[in-house]
Amino acid sequence: MLRKNPSGHLPVIDESAYVDQTAIICGKVIVQANVFIGPYAVIRADETNENGEMEPIVIGANSNIQDGVVIHSKAGAAVIIGESSSIAHRSIIHGPCSIGHHVFVGFNSVLFNCKIGNHSAIRHNAVVDGRDLPDHFYVPAMSYINPQTDLALYPPIDISISEFSESVVTTNIELVKGYKALHNEF
Repeated sequence: MLRKNPSGHLPVIDESAYVDQTAIICGKVIVQANVFIGPYAVIRADETNENGEMEPIVIGANSNIQDGVVIHSKAGAAVIIGESSSIAHRSIIHGPCSIGHHVFVGFNSVLFNCKIGNHSAIRHNAVVDGRDLPDHFYVPAMSYINPQTDLALYPPIDISISEFSESVVTTNIELVKGYKALHNEF
């Protein structure tokens, strides 16, 4: 369901994207080409800053927002999800937040007030709160990263994790095509 926010902004959805009918997309949201937005996802850009303005939530081309994901932003701050990135089931992305290209965010993870570098992977049930991560960074499952975390203690990303991340993107691009074809039958 696409909704206008109280400021009057409507989502802008590329015609090649697939948005499940149970998903809610509200306000100043831009969804680019071949994006998959799964069942019960909520993407809501409706809060303003002290000047009554807001930055958009942008979902980059070929990315996927899986079942039950929540994306929102505090006080009109931007949320950017790069191209070919995966936000897995029930994750929460809360702005201000910027996620690079080719990033995998695992199940139930929470990201807030951070920037995630390109080609990074954050595994399930991890939290990144108030700390920017460089390119090619790996966050193991159930990690908690904050401004005091020593990033040198974390292992480098493994090629098998990068390959898995890319396979998720490929699978979801195929789902976009399949669901769009089904949608067009009715």
